[in-house]
Amino acid sequence: MENSTEKLKQVLAQAKSEIAKVIIGQDHVIDLCLIAIFTRSHVLIEGVPGVAKTLLVRTLAHILGSHFERIQFTPDMMPTDITGTHVFNMKESKFALVKGPVFTTFLLGDEINRAPAKTQSALLQAMQERTVTIDRNTHTLSENFTVFATQNPIEFEGTYPLPEAQKDRFLLKVNMDHPSRDEELSLASRMLGTSSPEETLASGAVEAILTAEKLAELRTALTGITIQDELVGYIVDIIRMTRTHQSILAGAGPRATQALLLASRAHAAIQDRDFVTPDDIKALCVPVLEHRLILRPEYEIEGLSIIEVIREILSQIAVPR
Repeated sequence: MENSTEKLKQVLAQAKSEIAKVIIGQDHVIDLCLIAIFTRSHVLIEGVPGVAKTLLVRTLAHILGSHFERIQFTPDMMPTDITGTHVFNMKESKFALVKGPVFTTFLLGDEINRAPAKTQSALLQAMQERTVTIDRNTHTLSENFTVFATQNPIEFEGTYPLPEAQKDRFLLKVNMDHPSRDEELSLASRMLGTSSPEETLASGAVEAILTAEKLAELRTALTGITIQDELVGYIVDIIRMTRTHQSILAGAGPRATQALLLASRAHAAIQDRDFVTPDDIKALCVPVLEHRLILRPEYEIEGLSIIEVIREILSQIAVPR
């Protein structure tokens, strides 16, 4: 197990190095996406257009030897546009399954909140069970199936907010901001030459370091990351306080406890450690909890944010020594 853990840490470091050839900056976002992949989970990415959300997922798929598909959600999209349907083959006189884009490994759902609830729900079974039912027949998806769903945090006209049950299926919510001035200058310089991010990815300069099969095997190495019982209790106390805090209308459920536990282990591996520290847990609290909590209206009107509440909760709970 020790060798597997060392291999996992090595692969995570190598993946970050290869991603840096294409994506400029966004280190925190890259870490969170890797955490979601290696914990066999899904991630909700919130960011304005043009911050390289699609390029990041394409790069991750290439590096980890996985297939990539993209869906642009629109208000008129139907569930069968995602899952696929049976079409009658005139030549063979029988129905044949035409698979939808959900039959992939990494699925980018662009602007998921633009699709109506019926279409959004088509992803629920795939995200939870990694299976798809079409005309009463159940089909198994890739063991590494991961959804990267994006939302635009500014434009809400004509959108359908995700229901709480679906948001809870996402391990993390990632806020993807604009690059810094230096990072944007670096991007501009690369665009003037022949080394733009898209060209770099297409040129073969980015190495595929894993296959889909190796990715599934390597994921089990996370069990070799040690977490003390005191830290497990710390995680449980954090989640339970979200249910009793005066400003929170709906707190996090047991799935959030599992998410914070898994994410903390993966974060420790990314930091080249084989044990979890309180800092790992604190670093993941906002991404794990932000999309799972609902503020009371009176506090929301006063301008209080969920992130501020999470930080207040962390300040009130004693950190294990």
